[in-house]
Amino acid sequence: ISITDNVLTVKGEKKQEKEEKDESYHRVERRYGCFCRSFTLPAEVKSEGIEAVYKDGVLKIEIPKSEASRPKRIEVKH
Repeated sequence: ISITDNVLTVKGEKKQEKEEKDESYHRVERRYGCFCRSFTLPAEVKSEGIEAVYKDGVLKIEIPKSEASRPKRIEVKH
């Protein structure tokens, strides 16, 4: 995972192997390949606070917003 000029890029490689055995044959299939995905992040994102966790085959990326981009509450007086 990398960030350059507010563009988050995720690169990886996937591999899969399947093997079947029987009395008359033995077959092994292998599949593999690379992937790359890029996402443009909004300007309000704090890139130094980004965290990534890979668990049970799932990649989770948390991207915090800056304090300035969060909504502000304004009290209504009456």
